Amino acid sequence: MDVLVLNASYEVLNITGWQRAVCLIFSGKAEILEECNRIIRSPSMEIKLPSVIRMNYYIKKPRLFVPLSRSNVFMRDRYTCQYCGQPRKSHDLTLDHIVPRSLGGETCWENIVTACRRCNTKKGNRTPEMAGMKLLKRPRAPQFTPSVHASIRSEWEKYIPYEIPKLEDVHRSAGLALSVS
Repeated sequence: MDVLVLNASYEVLNITGWQRAVCLIFSGKAEILEECNRIIRSPSMEIKLPSVIRMNYYIKKPRLFVPLSRSNVFMRDRYTCQYCGQPRKSHDLTLDHIVPRSLGGETCWENIVTACRRCNTKKGNRTPEMAGMKLLKRPRAPQFTPSVHASIRSEWEKYIPYEIPKLEDVHRSAGLALSVS
């Protein structure tokens, strides 16, 4: 059973096991914000398992570097062309430099978007303005690793400030089949 761990400022720190969460609570380092219906028992007591805990003190965490990769860009853009807005399968998508490299554009999070083949061909070796096209939104580096998918439980959703696509939705968008064991 996983437990969502929040910083004192309510930002997401990580996901931990229930045993570690119980240790943090009993040592006075964290408080329970949400519980689940499961109960753990000892000879002298019983408590509901925590689902969300908050640290009682602030933990400074380093900024995580999210690697720029084809799959991370597709996930950031939710497998949707950033020009026409049509969701596509991964084999129908390309990466487009907003400012083409031939015009001095860099290969970075802020200059690369997901584009369908049709829109990428239409835009060609021009900026969107030169091609008479408009971006749906200005791209930026994600503040989380989009390729990490956890089993997000409903009681966690109000604490997570961004939408994490469900693993099956990402696979469906990418044209992958899920095998259920």
